[in-house]
Parts: sequence; C-alpha cells; structure tokens
Amino acid sequence: GQSFLDHLIVTVRGGKGGNGCVAFHREKFKPLGPPSGGNGGCGSDVYILPTPALTTLSSVPRRVHGLPGGSGQGTWQHGRNAEPTVIRVPVGTVVKELGYDDPRRAPDEWEAEDEALGEIGGEEEKKAAWRERRWVHYPRWQDDNLERDTFKQAERAVWREERERRWMRRQRYLDPLWLDLSTVESEADVSERDVDAPLGLGKKEYLGHLVARGGGGGLGNPNFVSQTSRSPKFATKGQEGERIALSLELKILADIGLVGMPNAGKSTLLRALTGGRAKTEVASYAFTTLNPVLGVIRVADDGTFEGEFRGVNVFEETAIEEERELEKQLAEHVDPSLEPTSSFIPDTSLSDSEVIVNEEEDNKDQQPGFPFDILESFRFTISDNPGLIAGASSNVGLGHSFLRSLERSHALVYVVDLAGDAPWDELRALRDELEAYLPGMSEKARLVIANKADLLVPLYEGDGGDGHEEAVENAKAKLRRLEEFVKAEMVISEGGEAAMDVIPVSAKYGQNLKKVVLAMKGYVEEARRGVL
Repeated sequence: GQSFLDHLIVTVRGGKGGNGCVAFHREKFKPLGPPSGGNGGCGSDVYILPTPALTTLSSVPRRVHGLPGGSGQGTWQHGRNAEPTVIRVPVGTVVKELGYDDPRRAPDEWEAEDEALGEIGGEEEKKAAWRERRWVHYPRWQDDNLERDTFKQAERAVWREERERRWMRRQRYLDPLWLDLSTVESEADVSERDVDAPLGLGKKEYLGHLVARGGGGGLGNPNFVSQTSRSPKFATKGQEGERIALSLELKILADIGLVGMPNAGKSTLLRALTGGRAKTEVASYAFTTLNPVLGVIRVADDGTFEGEFRGVNVFEETAIEEERELEKQLAEHVDPSLEPTSSFIPDTSLSDSEVIVNEEEDNKDQQPGFPFDILESFRFTISDNPGLIAGASSNVGLGHSFLRSLERSHALVYVVDLAGDAPWDELRALRDELEAYLPGMSEKARLVIANKADLLVPLYEGDGGDGHEEAVENAKAKLRRLEEFVKAEMVISEGGEAAMDVIPVSAKYGQNLKKVVLAMKGYVEEARRGVL
C-alpha cells in the first residue's frame, strides 16, 4: 500500500513551445519559392484535478514538466500542440502558490534565464547567448541576418513582447494561486454544450484547474515578410513554459472525525460500524493506526446500519490476520458467514437492535453488503485518525499532520477508553490539544463515546471477559464520573447550556452502536442543512 502523505511541495513547468521553421517552397520549375516555414506548436498546459480515487499525496510527483510542442516544418506545416498534462490529487487538497519571498520557491522562467546568462562572462557573449535562445537562422545566414535592418526590427519587437510578458508575470505574484479542491467537478458542472454546435463534435474533457501555461510556439519565417524583405531567413524559437511552485496540503473530507488517545479503540469502532469493510488495522498495541482511514456508514430508515448485517463479531484479531483466515476458509470452500473468523457471542443488554441475517444464503454470487443497497436511505463518512498525545498541537508525534485531517469534519466525536484509569483526564487533554492547535476547533465536538464498556455487564462465560461484581461496580462509577465531568466542563457552545452526549459502547462486541449511528446521523443532517 501507499504511505500516507498530506503535505507536498511541487515544482511545475509548462511545456516549451516548438520552434518555428525557416524554409522556402520548392516545386518543379520553381526553385525559388516563397517562405513556407510553419509555426511551432504550443507547449503543454498543466492542470490539477481532484479525484476520489486517491487518498494520499504520495503518488503526486514532486516535479512536473509539461510536454514540448512540435516544431514547424516546411510547406507551411505547423507543429502539433502538446497534449495537456494533468496532476491528479485527492479530493480535499488545498493548493497554494508559494510567495515571491518564500525560500522554497523555485526560480520562474525569467529568473532561471537571468541566472544562466549571469554565469557568462562578457557582454557580447551574453548577447550572443540571448539570441541563441530565441532565433533560428537559415544555414550559413546567421552573420548576414545580424547585419540586416529587418532582423534588428524583429529583434526589437521580440524584446518589447518579452518585456510585457515579464511585467505580467510579476503581477501574478500579487495575486497568488489558491485552490480549495473539496469537490469533484465534471464537464456538466463547468460548461453546457452549445445547442447550435455542429453535430458529431466530441465533448471537451474536463481537465481541472489550470496552474501553469505552456510556452507559445515560435514563428516561422513567413511571419517576417515585409515590403523590404520578401524572403526572411530567420524564425523564432518556442517560448519557455511558466514555472510555478505549489504547496499541496491534504485535508481529509469526512463528515465525522474520531478523536482519541492511542489504543482507545477508534479503529475497532470504525470496523464495527462498517461491518469490517474499513481497511484499518486493529491490534492491542498503541499507535496501530498511522494514517487516517475513511469509512462509509450506511443507514436505513429505521436506524439500522450496515454493520449490523454481519451479526456481532469480536474484533480482537488484526485485520491482516482476519483476511488471511478468510482466504483460508474460501480455499477450503467454507462459507465465512457460517463460520466467522472471529468469536461469535450472543448480544447483551447494551445492544438494543436486532441482528438482521441474510436469508438468501444460497446465492453465493452476492457481494457483501448487497442486501443493504435496497434499504439504504442515508450515508455519511467517518474518519479514523491516528491517536493524539499530549503536545500534539506542538507537532509532537506528528500531531500537526493528524490534526490537519480533522479540520474539515462537520462534527468531531471523542473516543475514550473506559477501561483506563481516568478517561475524564483523556477527554480534557484531547479538548485542550484541539483548542491549542486551532482556536474554536473543539467546538465541533458533539459526542463522547465511552468505549470498552463491556466491563459494565457480566460477559458470556468462556470468552475471556471480566465478570467480577467489583470490576462492574468500578466501571459503573467511572462512567458516572465521566458523565458528570462532561456535564460540567464539556458544554456545547452553540446552545450555551447543552452538554455533549455520552454513550457507552463496546466496539469489540458491537454493543450499543445503533445509538451512536443515530446520533452521528443527526449531526451530519444538521451540518448539511447549514445548522452547524
């Protein structure tokens, strides 16, 4: 798999234009025809396009160079324009052009040329190098061209044009590029087809946002014909494409973001809510999740969610081990729905929903989750983020990278470990880190999930649970203290008085998750209506 990367500096260069051609038309009995050199083609424009197929910036190259345009040829044949170059980035990427004073910025096309010419010694050598970059001469005619007035006039015209382009390039630094690629646009969103357009014309493909233009093609020698020069023997070379340095910053787009300490059970919760579809690693050690993982929660009208379709699984093995066990069962022709890879226990008092079983077991060709396609009425996304530690707002333990992925969530949900010594202290630390990273960010929090609440009830004998009465009473007292802490200190700022909801769950055994899903659904509906 790809390693997660959420910040990247990319240097982009538009394609160089093709050179113009110096040629003269030749036919039988016409040895001295008119100028016939074609113009060069334009260099490749560079676009940036958001795509939902990517979830990390690790596949984006650090240097992007557009393709060059084709050079002109004789008999008035113009060079081919280069195909556009498209940089594909994940949805949610923020694109910023580095400022003029930013030391990370690479030199633009004009600065790069000035640096190259500055390494040349004398003024005559610099002038010769400057001309070499711009002009194409007919064989053995360079010295003669330099003495002609028509060439000098053309050279002055080229210099005036370049001065204007330099000025326009400097003006661009006053309004640097800034793009928020939070949505995927299509051709239908950008432009409508002209009803009067001729039939049979193909639709123009949507390429994204233009970030660097390719260089213009050079001019062939017919462009320099004048009253005093009927057969010019020079042409111009293609122009350099624009150069720009971009800062790409990925901010995960999820409706709900899970916030918790390492090993609080966020990954287990996500897998339980999605029925194991979310590809996140689950293990007993801290920092199991190193990259943000997105999952989709699908809900029916009655509040049933897709994760309930698989019964009650005990997610105590790692995802990798479960996948290997599933492959082994398939190789042995064992139906995994009849013999789940993890332990199966009956539901207990914490779960208020019935387990829905797929009655069409004879249809082996059905994909997992297919029966729920008919029932689904609402869906939202949830992100499992790496655990935060004290000092995350100061970038301890890559805290900035983890917190950045939470900025765009409509609502945040705290996940605390009820089996820990002081879950209220965890909650206070999480709130303080959010607020220290971005003032007001903690106000997005709407719910506290007290995970590992299977300690609150005596578990089914034989599955390794702690059924001692003393442990149950301690857990209940801990939950009451957590609720009192939330009521006293974790107040939702919008209402002024309303405290956050506290819901005890056992993600490991899939208990009480329906209440969590319904609460999250309500938060997302409010956000989409513009209430949040």
